[in-house]
Amino acid sequence: MRFLDEFRDRDAAARVAEAIAKTVTRPWTIMEVCGGQTHTIVRYGIDELLPPAIELVHGPGCPVCVTSLEMIDRAHAIASRPGVIFCSFGDMLRVPGSRSDLLELKSRGAHIRTVYSPLDAVRLAASHPDREVVFFAIGFETTAPANAMAVRQARALQLNNFSVLVSHVLVPPVMTAILQSPENRVQAFLGPGHVCTVVGYEEYEPIANRYRVPIPITGFEPVDMLHGVLAAIKQLETGRHEVENVYSRVVQRRGNPASRRLLAEVFEVTDRQWRGIGLIPKSGYRLAYEYRDFDAERRFEVEDVLSRERPECISGQILRGLKKPHDCPAFGVACTPQTPLGTTMVSSEGACAAYHAYGRHRPVRRAVLTSAGAPLRTEGAGNTEVSAREAKQR
Repeated sequence: MRFLDEFRDRDAAARVAEAIAKTVTRPWTIMEVCGGQTHTIVRYGIDELLPPAIELVHGPGCPVCVTSLEMIDRAHAIASRPGVIFCSFGDMLRVPGSRSDLLELKSRGAHIRTVYSPLDAVRLAASHPDREVVFFAIGFETTAPANAMAVRQARALQLNNFSVLVSHVLVPPVMTAILQSPENRVQAFLGPGHVCTVVGYEEYEPIANRYRVPIPITGFEPVDMLHGVLAAIKQLETGRHEVENVYSRVVQRRGNPASRRLLAEVFEVTDRQWRGIGLIPKSGYRLAYEYRDFDAERRFEVEDVLSRERPECISGQILRGLKKPHDCPAFGVACTPQTPLGTTMVSSEGACAAYHAYGRHRPVRRAVLTSAGAPLRTEGAGNTEVSAREAKQR
């Protein structure tokens, strides 16, 4: 398949990995800011293939993971109301709130629907005029246009029983917050390809210039990720700090003009709480004044719901790139996909879920090689397996 097989080609991956090894001369720390990229790194053993001097850390790129606990509890408060049909994507059903999750609320009788598109919720509102239909609108800039379209369509259809609980977050402000933190150790970012497909990468250019960090915009396949790392290392080694589009088959500098116009019409920028991170100014979307009647927070008066995180979960430190999932004492023991303590374990894009799914909760972890120096999958420990680094040394 074009644009898929060649970006999983083991020989191509080996060539890029070799170029990285020849380029790097000192330690560097690089953060990816997309959950899909995190899973590619862990699944294919990209981090194990790289020279020991390069450390990849995982950022706040999972939209489910960064949805604030307060917003989850507000969703639960609305979903528990009689006469409400609460609509959500499936990945939010088991996200833990302060007391329960949406799946447990459903078992108690709450009318919760799993939908595949926000337009499904609009159709539900049209077919159930006697019920309040609420859609849980989460995600980065990638999912925001579809949610904006749903709100605009609901207004055109005069669906007064439809509203959205908006918890959209924006990538550039959280990158800035990470760089401004006194604990920061990130020296380059792998930019989020899907986000930039929608809104472009103009907003990343001031970040690269001000904080002197390379930001290659990167895709999601193994060879994509390796090309992104190579671009970042080349810039770091030569003292450059630019936004570099290494996902040009999809991304343009100004993104998708139609999507940007729709976002500007329906949403406006606001401060937003990030789970595990805290309040980041101007880091999210809320409905614009013209669409305020579709705001579920306003309609159900849940703005004042406040919550407290569980102290044993270190997901906030993982989302800031300060720790890895296996640094958590609860990881793989008290915290598993079946019994998650935090969002990074329950979300399909979370770093903890990726580490657990691909065997990194086991005592020893190996990258399984299918070609010299190019892992195409990862597995748990086995005494006969050879790690990528060991193979290169031999």
